[in-house]
Amino acid sequence: MSTPFPFTAVVGQDDLRLALLLNAVSPAVGGVLVRGEKGTAKSTAVRALSALMPEVDVVSGCRFSCDPHSPDPGCPDGPHEPGASGSRPARMVELPVGASEDRLVGALDIERALAEGVKAFEPGLLADAHRGILYVDEVNLLHDHLVDLLLDAAAMGASYVEREGVSVRHASKFLLVGTMNPEEGELRPQLLDRFGLTVEVSASREPDQRVEVVRRRLAHDDDPAGFAARWADEEAAVRARIVAARELLPSVRLGDGALRQIAATCAAFEVDGMRADIVMARTATALAAWAGRTDVLAEDVRQAALLALPHRRRRNPFDAPGLDEDKLDETLEEFGGPDGDGGGDDDPDPDPDGPGGPGGQPEPDDAPLGDGDAAARPEAGEGGEPQPSGGAGEQSPARAAEPFRTKVLSVPGLGEGAAGRRSRARTEHGRTTGARRPQGALTKLHLAATVQAAAPHQRARGRSGPGLVVRRDDLRQAAREGREGNLVLFVVDASGSMAARQRMSAVKGAVLSLLLDAYQRRDKVGLVTFRGSAADVALPPTSSVDAAAARLESLPTGGRTPLAAGLLRAHEVLRVERLRDPARRALVVVVTDGRATGGPEPVALAGRAARLFAAEGVASVVVDCESGPVRLGLAGRLAGELGGTAVTLDELRADSIAGLVKDVQGNRRAA
Repeated sequence: MSTPFPFTAVVGQDDLRLALLLNAVSPAVGGVLVRGEKGTAKSTAVRALSALMPEVDVVSGCRFSCDPHSPDPGCPDGPHEPGASGSRPARMVELPVGASEDRLVGALDIERALAEGVKAFEPGLLADAHRGILYVDEVNLLHDHLVDLLLDAAAMGASYVEREGVSVRHASKFLLVGTMNPEEGELRPQLLDRFGLTVEVSASREPDQRVEVVRRRLAHDDDPAGFAARWADEEAAVRARIVAARELLPSVRLGDGALRQIAATCAAFEVDGMRADIVMARTATALAAWAGRTDVLAEDVRQAALLALPHRRRRNPFDAPGLDEDKLDETLEEFGGPDGDGGGDDDPDPDPDGPGGPGGQPEPDDAPLGDGDAAARPEAGEGGEPQPSGGAGEQSPARAAEPFRTKVLSVPGLGEGAAGRRSRARTEHGRTTGARRPQGALTKLHLAATVQAAAPHQRARGRSGPGLVVRRDDLRQAAREGREGNLVLFVVDASGSMAARQRMSAVKGAVLSLLLDAYQRRDKVGLVTFRGSAADVALPPTSSVDAAAARLESLPTGGRTPLAAGLLRAHEVLRVERLRDPARRALVVVVTDGRATGGPEPVALAGRAARLFAAEGVASVVVDCESGPVRLGLAGRLAGELGGTAVTLDELRADSIAGLVKDVQGNRRAA
């Protein structure tokens, strides 16, 4: 077994270490979500935490880790006799992104069911993680069906399994820790709210600190055991401090003043629900215990807010999480408690003898960028004369109008792409629609169909015991249907015909609304723009929808309308992407008024380019941006050439008809 990197040897990352340690002191805080760029010791710190967790007492032989002092009365391995107990290290269970539903929640032991004719439950990862840590690396890439199961277990503290004739309930209370790179997409709001704390991590820009990171990493890789031995005293000290803080925790007093500050802070930042208040209260209490105090102070409330609120405040999905620290300080000062729990704290810096030390409180300057800092930076085109970026007739970028909820645009037919939420697809997970003979290795057994296929042959096969005689030809694969994510490729007209500022603002608002929809449905997105004399790939296909939103915001306009060039460039992007990911189907969204100028016969050339998409059965939709009393209907004609459909900006809204699904009329032969 490999020797993990010591927790106390992690360089910097004070917020990350503190958040993990607070959860070790008080698991009721609710876990940690670690957001940051790759290579910032996210996984290293999380895996190192398990070595610091105190041992847990368990009932001997119980597969569900029951506490011998208060065993679960409904434990599948129960009832438990008193006295049969032992202890073991706290577990850290890793949930792979590609895990199956059976692996997570457990399932019927198929081998015993078929061979012995008995129902036996085989526990999953949720049972293994009970009273320990459940770690999900790249949690934002977790499939939706697994997210749903995690949400249920986190909300109820138990896992319920109802499948294949098995009905099992077992306790499942765990410390949920996830790491993610925001560039690869965001997390579902429901799961995001289940993480008690969140921290942003980034690599240090200080050369001396980077040198120390490399030095320690190389030393560990050369001699893991020897490196761990050199940090054994520091590890033991932190482990002892965690135990002491746990013992002190029940004695910590959360006064009315601190509670008022917590409630006022959550109200000031407009967080939804009451979970934020509860998490802040538990975090502030854990901070006091970690510092060896029995009273919660204003500095504990402040630090708790910085850890518990950034991912809960109301914000646009494309906004970076963070808090306005000036606003936070004003709120804490205004609602300072009369009993000495808050307010009147002239020095907001942490007490060096308090929550410092390994993983201590970070300095305020290390906190993530707050809203106030973002608001202080002027937007393009504001606070002075706009600065054009060059090009004949180019105008400064227009600000996008407010986004709105759009009608659902889906690709027709049944795909086999990556899991998502847009179009119907044959998937490994989802609702079972039937059974079929397996093609290759069996992955999802359809038990009822398998038994039905084998049953007529039992006498001929000489069955004499309770088991079922099953042969390879009897096995049936479960056919399941779910939803897939698509590649949504935006082809945006940025020419002079679209350059009226109010009009371009509405167009950007519509595209931003579609990007929000793509974000929620876990699509990949790409952005092609055309103006002047050429088309550009503003953003190659990516899972980072917020990157597309940023490129859209800075999109300049002006010049001629090379519609054909835009379509041809989009066709080339799809060709390359099809080689990289052939299973992911594409949806092309052309945002234009349909005009084409520049070069000989621009309209005819655009029509020929559009027919390339129709010939390949690519699903497409044209968002008609034409306005004014005289309408030429050019966008509708373009949609006909594409083999798709056209919608106006007004028709794109879903406000008036909730839940309306508008399938893109692509080539039906692709179904």
